[in-house]
Amino acid sequence: MVILGDIKNRRKLMETIEKKTNFITNAIDHDILNKVYTDDRVHTRFPPEPNGYLHIGHAKASLLNYRIAQQYHGKFNLRFDDTNPIKEDTEYIDSIKEDLSWLGIKWDDRLFFASSYFSQMADYAVELIKKGLAFVDQLSAEELRQFRGTLTEPGKESPFRNRSIEANLELFELMKAGKLPEGSHILRAKIDMSSPNMNMRDPAIYRILHTKHHSTSEDWYIYPMYDYAHPIEDAIEGVTHSLCTLEFEDHRPFYDWVLSHLDDFKKEPPRQIEFAKLNLTKTIVGKRFLKQLVDDKIVDGWDDPRLATISGLRRRGFTPESIQAFCEAIGVAKTNSTVDIAMLEHFIRDDLKLKAPRLMAVVEPLKVTITNYPNDQTEWVELPLNQENPELGSYTTPFSREILIDRTDFMEVPAKKYFRLYPGNEVRLRGAYFITCQEVIKDTDGNVIELKCTYDPATKSGGGCERKVKGTIHWVDASHASEVELHLYDYLIEDDAGLNKDNFLERINPNSLKVVKAYLEPELMKAKAYEKFQFIRNGFFSVDPKYTTATTLVFNQIVSLKSSWKPTN
Repeated sequence: MVILGDIKNRRKLMETIEKKTNFITNAIDHDILNKVYTDDRVHTRFPPEPNGYLHIGHAKASLLNYRIAQQYHGKFNLRFDDTNPIKEDTEYIDSIKEDLSWLGIKWDDRLFFASSYFSQMADYAVELIKKGLAFVDQLSAEELRQFRGTLTEPGKESPFRNRSIEANLELFELMKAGKLPEGSHILRAKIDMSSPNMNMRDPAIYRILHTKHHSTSEDWYIYPMYDYAHPIEDAIEGVTHSLCTLEFEDHRPFYDWVLSHLDDFKKEPPRQIEFAKLNLTKTIVGKRFLKQLVDDKIVDGWDDPRLATISGLRRRGFTPESIQAFCEAIGVAKTNSTVDIAMLEHFIRDDLKLKAPRLMAVVEPLKVTITNYPNDQTEWVELPLNQENPELGSYTTPFSREILIDRTDFMEVPAKKYFRLYPGNEVRLRGAYFITCQEVIKDTDGNVIELKCTYDPATKSGGGCERKVKGTIHWVDASHASEVELHLYDYLIEDDAGLNKDNFLERINPNSLKVVKAYLEPELMKAKAYEKFQFIRNGFFSVDPKYTTATTLVFNQIVSLKSSWKPTN
């Protein structure tokens, strides 16, 4: 019997499908419409290999899988694809969990490990052997390459391909028991050596490794290949839509082959859908490249703020909200492309512009003495923490006879339309008074070391003065200023055209980090690790958690104030 409500729901779904532009959600909607999965369930997963720290590309992939599950009120799994004990470590597992949690991804009790399925995977391999669909090969690595063929020439069948099922079972048990040396044998699927898809030319599904796994309680001497393990893991967990980056598109036929030949998974097998991975200009991604930078100490660990690792972005001062908004804005595509890093920077500026207190820091100090201000007087002026967001409130900062300004706010011989401080010119000190430069003091080498200025007591900010000046500059009271360290960043790599494993170290920007001193007003000395601020005219900064101590403050530059990227309508 057809239920009217069901018909109405399906019509509504059809209307929704027509409106959607995301090819992944369109595919899921069609699966729901066609009742592909029981109860119209949607189940996704994010399966990182714990062989390094996550980067911005993983942020996109994990958020996509998580949001798809949320959108359809489905389930989301975090699964560690720990099938290669040579490269994996519990350090990476801990870092991945921390990064994903910081991004706002919740997996609750749905945390899984591929290694938990090792016994089942081995049993499924036996099933394939018994069906005549897998065999133990003894070709050397060089012979395997020769027999595989090329993109234009078919491969050749191994001379061991037609062993008996009994012989293959016996050899596989010897492999499993650790009785055969590493590299001497592999288990291969028996498919088609003439296939135009290289991944279908009798791919390896098990190799021998006499290496202890970081988490399993059993001793394993064989480990499954990723392309074999991946579909089985998805199927065991009940995943419906396995969202992968585009490089796995050519691997999908083998993904489907595995599931179609194992009896347990013929009903409602998961569906692999590929999307373009995230590439950013002037940015190094890829765990192999990142690991080399870390191992060679070219950077300050996986969380170096110049890296596009999630931990590096967090330490630099990026917020999870800015990364979420960025990933949402770039969307998903079917073809690879490169996103301008200025777009990512736009989203952190946009997120912080109303959140971050705006305070004063002087980077290149130039002393200013206000000659007509009382010698023994200090007053505390009140300033808003963020002019655009009154909800943040206000604070007070000291003002007295001697202050520091940024050297860039003074020119002895001003350029045209220069409205800051120069001899004879009057400017406003932010939140305080108008001052006029009366005298320039120089050292014996002719360098400007001090300015003598006068102030107008009637021009105090908020006092109702109707007189106007064109220039306003920031400052810090000299007697209350505290010296701190700023880390200023440029891109780690300036030219990413043709970047590869052989030349990427030559492209490293030697000036990607500049350490300078700055002088801060007292309010900033209360800052704690990860707290973020806008330093007036200097950019957005965050307190570095690695080098800040109880007595020393270090600030990382998150991003400058000006953006070269503009959102399009």
